[in-house]
Amino acid sequence: MKQSHLQVVVLLLVTIFVASGFSFGKRIDLSHYKVDETVEVCYHVPNEFDFVDAQESAVYSLFLGKTYVGFKEALGFKESRGDYATINQYGYLGKYQFAKATLRMIGVKNAEGFLEDTYLQEKAFKAYTSRNKWILRRDIKRYSGRYMNGVKVTESGILAAAHLAGAGNVKKYLRSGGEIGFADANGTSIRYYLKKFSGYDTSFIVADKKARVL
Repeated sequence: MKQSHLQVVVLLLVTIFVASGFSFGKRIDLSHYKVDETVEVCYHVPNEFDFVDAQESAVYSLFLGKTYVGFKEALGFKESRGDYATINQYGYLGKYQFAKATLRMIGVKNAEGFLEDTYLQEKAFKAYTSRNKWILRRDIKRYSGRYMNGVKVTESGILAAAHLAGAGNVKKYLRSGGEIGFADANGTSIRYYLKKFSGYDTSFIVADKKARVL
């Protein structure tokens, strides 16, 4: 009997202890968390429109420097703003603005398919530039490092100018000391391309007389 009373007393004490720990009347001192009244606190929770605006205003850039990739991307942007699907008013095609005759020379016969194939366009640029480097190999060696009409001649500038005007016209320009010039239908000159695309690393391009994409 005594043991039964003892168990009841212990149970009662435990109940009182637990209840006192979760008492709703107990006050907690939060004074040390108080914020200075002179400090203005403002909270902003972004909504779905804030996220949309942030995504639209995000700007991403990739620094390519004077690499080969930087060279071809800069040239592609100058030619067409990098648009693989564009055809200009004179019928030049794609990111690098190829004439149909030039494409046939390097093995591309389907102009419509060419516009839809970005990989083929990159191969075409490489093949055409390889041909131009072979045609101009002696001129690259002879004139690189010289100044002509106030512009330093470099291999990358010569190759870019050949893309604009054709290797034959670049030869005439260099061998005449810049006297025999050339400008395309938009008025862009060999001198301008020599300057704009100066100093890129085009050693990756192998001179190849018969370079083709197919």
